[in-house]
Amino acid sequence: MKGYLYAILAAVFFTSCLSKHEVLQNPRVSSRPVPARPAQPARNAPTKPAQPAASYTSTSGYEYIERYKDIAIAEMERYGIPASIKLAQALLESGNGNSTLAREANNHFGIKCTPEWIGGKTYKDDDRHNDCFRVYEHAEESFKDHSQFLLRKRYAALFELDKDDYKGWAKGLKSAGYATNPRYADLLIDLIERYELHQYDRPESRTAKIEREKVVQTEIVENKPEELQVAQAKAPVRIDIHEVKQGDTLAAIARKYGMSTTDLMDLNGLKTESLFVGQLILVSQ
Repeated sequence: MKGYLYAILAAVFFTSCLSKHEVLQNPRVSSRPVPARPAQPARNAPTKPAQPAASYTSTSGYEYIERYKDIAIAEMERYGIPASIKLAQALLESGNGNSTLAREANNHFGIKCTPEWIGGKTYKDDDRHNDCFRVYEHAEESFKDHSQFLLRKRYAALFELDKDDYKGWAKGLKSAGYATNPRYADLLIDLIERYELHQYDRPESRTAKIEREKVVQTEIVENKPEELQVAQAKAPVRIDIHEVKQGDTLAAIARKYGMSTTDLMDLNGLKTESLFVGQLILVSQ
């Protein structure tokens, strides 16, 4: 009887050892699953603050310039407004073409409705609640209308400048009240020199300048009856630009101006949240 029991125990022991051996050596025998570690919550990478660096320009800025430089040059040849000035103003006003007005109304200069305007209209809060802004069928019409808008008595002295005098034009626009930002002239000059927009300006001979001035001044005089209405109906165009300082982050800038980070990135055509000291960020739509 004892021999029988010993035989059974030996068989059980042998079977147990074989099972362990198969688990360790036989590839057809699956091993026990290893308990998975609890997943760690994902941590958002901290936004890098602005670092001191050379002047920064976004790719979208160059794309915008390439798209509209020809119409800016054409308007310069016609009226004498430096192409660099028109492009710099458009970059500022439209946020490289990403502003709400530029996207939805093809309005790249923030020009508001005036009593004589018979084109399309759109309304958004600006200097006042539900300010009226002009709507264009194509962006190029906005560039042309910008020239017509400047053919007014308050800007007449600017057309006596050389058409490649972008610094004179920048300072003259600020003095004439085109924008309320006290650094408006500096912002234009900075953009022109960062993007080398002055390469699109063309000098003109003394004779050509005299002939151009005659044509322009005639158009300004013809617009004179309209000037009084415009002065009463339209406040200077508002420009809100934030110049990035050391330690700034995109999120902090967005909070300061009551915007979301996503809207701020879209407005400026930014692909990342990285900023550079001296970068100009459009903070109004």
